[in-house]
Amino acid sequence: MWNEARSNAPGTASAIVQRAAGEVWQESPLVGVGDLLKAHQAGASKKFSLSERPFRDLANLRGDPDDPAFAAAVESVTGCRPPAKPNTVARGNGYDVLWLGPDEWLVRSQQQQAATLEAKLTQALAGQFASAVDIGSGYTLLEVSGEKVRDVLARGCPLDLHPRVFAPGQCAQSHYFKASIVLIPVSDDTFELVVRRSFADYFCRIMLDAAAPLLS
Repeated sequence: MWNEARSNAPGTASAIVQRAAGEVWQESPLVGVGDLLKAHQAGASKKFSLSERPFRDLANLRGDPDDPAFAAAVESVTGCRPPAKPNTVARGNGYDVLWLGPDEWLVRSQQQQAATLEAKLTQALAGQFASAVDIGSGYTLLEVSGEKVRDVLARGCPLDLHPRVFAPGQCAQSHYFKASIVLIPVSDDTFELVVRRSFADYFCRIMLDAAAPLLS
């Protein structure tokens, strides 16, 4: 998502020239499926919709949740303590902290912003046996919603998606067909997915293909 250089693809030379040398700009990993997404969104119905929530600041966080100094440092940056309960989400002041493992979390900004999270966490955790690594350039955040959203997800995701089992406040690592995902229920008919950049193009194509029979 954050790029300092990019090879000149056909038709992009003029856009490249207009940027100053060394200037950083953002480019969605879904650039290759832009026309496909536009066509989908133009005809989107209440049954299902797929869209991107681009350029969120993402960091992988490791540390000891039982260490008060670690928890306090994370809270000073995010506005919440890292959740200790498996597969849950803590919502803070501008950031969410998602449980990935006993000593691992995904921290993400709630809004689009520049990549500042790693530096903030690193400074707050100075001197501790902990780490924060920026992963925003390697992932993107997608939102899927609609009356058929659980059915669409179920076509490629093995999780039990029933609202009694998987509800807002939870998260889970899984896969959708061959793409690894972090799945976050937002409401009964809305989910967010964190997807690797290298799988984002494939993910959108396979999900829209899987959704098509359910939308007729």
